[in-house]
Amino acid sequence: MRTRNWMDRLVKVAAVAAVLFACGPTAALAQAAQPVRVRGTVVSLNSSTLHVKSRAGNDASIRLAENWAVSGVVRAQLDDIKPGSFVGVAALPQAGDSLRAIEVLVFPENMRGTGEGHSPWDLLPQSSMTNATVASAVQGIDGRTLTLSYKGGEKTITVPPEAPIVTFGPAEKADVKAGAAVFVPVQRQADGTLQASRVLVGKDGVVPPM
Repeated sequence: MRTRNWMDRLVKVAAVAAVLFACGPTAALAQAAQPVRVRGTVVSLNSSTLHVKSRAGNDASIRLAENWAVSGVVRAQLDDIKPGSFVGVAALPQAGDSLRAIEVLVFPENMRGTGEGHSPWDLLPQSSMTNATVASAVQGIDGRTLTLSYKGGEKTITVPPEAPIVTFGPAEKADVKAGAAVFVPVQRQADGTLQASRVLVGKDGVVPPM
């Protein structure tokens, strides 16, 4: 029964991850509401309203859908990134055409192909997100260098030792409590209000690095 529940959760995560990481311009234009990503710490959760203190110090009030769901963000290891893995890597440009990872998300196998491609990301100025399959991984002095292959392109990204590596895991709504670190993909409505159907919450001290 536990195995079945875990698989059910992964299926639900897969459904939302396409929204989290399919961040190309075409996908954004197709949305009636403007996509926004809120990163910060929970101040309170009152009924269907989530209050978050963002990393920038701003307060965000988010209206949650009636059937809102939660997913956990847990630690993964560098050894989990190997040829054939499907990953999402936020990165910054460095000398030449290569990139330097800010963080790495190792997708569960049943989420392979989610948001595949390379596009801008709003974590830091000039940052990008690459969702792709690891074609090769070579250990070097500055970290592990990954060759990521996706439909229509390829990127070379160095993962330094300090870059956090995470994956998805189970979580409960009770985990979304004051002080919890969260990442919330929301839609800004025409009236300026923020709405969300899922909250990603860090588990065991993890701060969602996306």
